[in-house]
Amino acid sequence: MNQPDSQFRDDVYAIVAQIPRGRVINYGSLAAAAGHPAAARIVGGIAHFGNPDLPWQRVVMKDGGLASGYPGGLEGHKQVLEAEGIEVSDDYKVNIKELLWLPPDPNQNSLL
Repeated sequence: MNQPDSQFRDDVYAIVAQIPRGRVINYGSLAAAAGHPAAARIVGGIAHFGNPDLPWQRVVMKDGGLASGYPGGLEGHKQVLEAEGIEVSDDYKVNIKELLWLPPDPNQNSLL
């Protein structure tokens, strides 16, 4: 596999910027949408050190778990998601099946 590069980071940024309020994406799906399905951990690093103006609170683990590395830890992550109207369980998880957002496939014609 080719290693992700700065274009990958830019693609991750562009996708995160599109995540609608009240929805989430997981690290693996975000990595796949940016062209590197095996780069979920790299996405985590991008999230941790990336542009703070993006809605990183909308990126969660594959089981809907919140990120302990989020500013303020799990509780901080929970608070910002709840402020957007997303329900977070006592064990710091969101309903990933209900809330998962995936970007539109650029190779698919939405008029078909």
